[in-house]
Amino acid sequence: MPIAAQNPKFKVTLDAGHGAHDYGAVYSGRIEKNIALAVVLKVGKILERTNKIDIVYTRDTDVFIDLIERANIANRAKSDIFVSIHCNANKNTAADGTETYVMGLNKLASNLEVAKKENSVITKEKDYKQKYEGFDPNSPESIMGLTLMQEEFLDNSIFLASKVEEQFAKLGKKLRHGGVKQAPFMVLHKAYMPRVLIEMGFVSNPVEGDLLNSEEGQYELAEAIANAIISYRNEFFGDGILPIKELKPSKRIVPKPIKDTLIQEKPKVAIDTKDIKKTEPVKEKQSALIYKVQIGVSPKEVALEAKNFKGLEPISKVDLKKSFIYMFGETSDYETAKNLLKEAKSKGYNSAFLVAFNNGTKISIQEALKL
Repeated sequence: MPIAAQNPKFKVTLDAGHGAHDYGAVYSGRIEKNIALAVVLKVGKILERTNKIDIVYTRDTDVFIDLIERANIANRAKSDIFVSIHCNANKNTAADGTETYVMGLNKLASNLEVAKKENSVITKEKDYKQKYEGFDPNSPESIMGLTLMQEEFLDNSIFLASKVEEQFAKLGKKLRHGGVKQAPFMVLHKAYMPRVLIEMGFVSNPVEGDLLNSEEGQYELAEAIANAIISYRNEFFGDGILPIKELKPSKRIVPKPIKDTLIQEKPKVAIDTKDIKKTEPVKEKQSALIYKVQIGVSPKEVALEAKNFKGLEPISKVDLKKSFIYMFGETSDYETAKNLLKEAKSKGYNSAFLVAFNNGTKISIQEALKL
């Protein structure tokens, strides 16, 4: 059975955290659910102007959506990426900065606390214990019991998260970027595609919270997130290069020292990607840099015949035990690889993207281009 063709356009599912009776973090009138929705809608409008990107919203009004349903919306839409947008909070009101998370089982205490806070939303859902098979958001053991699904998307998720933090960094002193991190979020766990969860800043911080709650601040954050998504699309989708708007914040906000009697948290530790558990390296026969086009993932094994892949050949595969990754073509030249990507998309594999191997080990496209 051939692998089904995907979407004609790059498709993004935008998820505004919380909603309705689930307010999220609330500090001095700054309400997470409202801020998240406002930024998501702004991101969507920016992306829609390109006429090259389709947007799916898990919610575009003040409603409550189950965590598992948010992921399912993205899965049913066959989205290319899933972006969940939130605000952070901490009893220590001096805490500040952005954090962009990928799905993982990192045991860093601060990361687990963020995951516990966001996962606790499920207690507001009816019959959540049955729905989530006994999962307890307040139990570290339960959180660590989550299995890392769809690991083949981890590299792409890290790349997307890095792009988000890179764009946040361009806002300069206005917002401190905290880096890419890893934590077991239920909403990411159930989304089967590259996916990230963005904590845009702390509503509990008076200065940063006011930025998050302002129209100007929300638009600048939306521009940064939209830029990151466009940059990711330009790298992996292969359907022309979309321009990225240069970020020029209108003014800088320099936070004043905040006195706090609480014990100061230890500095946040950004993820060193070498510590993230990845899929087993794909061993290739070649001993040099090569590019291939990943055209799909299937739970069933498909014979490597051109007729099963809309006439594309040669086809290779990677066995991940629970699923199979299928790749088309092979070249050491990046420009030729991009032409192979266009050929795959012309056959209907519109979610295809480039992958690279060096001496038989999978590496990022960025690493490959440096070699």
